[in-house]
Amino acid sequence: MKEKLPKTINYHLEPGYVYVSGTGSVIRTVVGSCVAVLLWDPRRKAGGMNHFVHPRAHHHDRPTTRFGSVALPALLRMMKREFGSVPAELHAQIIGGANPLQFTHKTAADDNVAVARSFCDRMGIRVVSEDIGGHMGRKILFDTATGQVAILKVQQLRREDWGQLIH
Repeated sequence: MKEKLPKTINYHLEPGYVYVSGTGSVIRTVVGSCVAVLLWDPRRKAGGMNHFVHPRAHHHDRPTTRFGSVALPALLRMMKREFGSVPAELHAQIIGGANPLQFTHKTAADDNVAVARSFCDRMGIRVVSEDIGGHMGRKILFDTATGQVAILKVQQLRREDWGQLIH
């Protein structure tokens, strides 16, 4: 008798959003200078991802998940609430933070990476891998059931990269 595999849900994560799944989703997104932080709970076979644009909100900004200072705690809160995840058991991957070639000085991309690293360190979340910096954009596919990640690097992000990454 053949074992029936559960149907996988594909979810495209837009900038400024957070998504978690414990039912075997493939979360996909595209980052340039933005950063995506992926959290995976190997014990509970659940994971989540955020995609933030700016490191932190300034006094005149409305604090939304477009900011790492909001998106990172939101992702952790959702993992705790939905799956009972414990920070010390989570595996984090930090992806993105590319700098366009025309910039030779520090940019928001560098600050985005620093905010992600600092948050994981403060919360006791182990960072198991990073694919950061450089000058290339990244297409990301994250399987929340297995914790596996595929990263496709691209020289230039195109409008169509923001649409469907897989069918």
